[in-house]
Amino acid sequence: MMEAKALAERIAEILDKKGATDIQILEVGHLTSITDFFVVASGRNIQAVHTLAEDVEDQLAEQDVLPRRKEGGNNAKWVVLDYATVIVHIFHPEERQYYNIERLWQDGSNQLPFSLLDER
Repeated sequence: MMEAKALAERIAEILDKKGATDIQILEVGHLTSITDFFVVASGRNIQAVHTLAEDVEDQLAEQDVLPRRKEGGNNAKWVVLDYATVIVHIFHPEERQYYNIERLWQDGSNQLPFSLLDER
């Protein structure tokens, strides 16, 4: 199994290459016992949200990394992939703004830099 931080960074990389927007990696292990990292991203529309989730699942499955759970049906505007040490949240932009989970989980020091975004 991939180390949690490496897995979070790999997921962010997949999302970035597939066109996700506003990707954030949050280290939350010191705030909760449910996971070590959240990766939060947006898709441009409902179809993009589901395509991004499928791409993450497919590419990680090639490395035998499978989610424990997946939530969010075909018409959902928010998909959650639970990889135990990393939970991925992929939102439609309106849902992301409404729920604003970063506000709930950021403590001012737990956002990891995601360098691929800086290279654009």
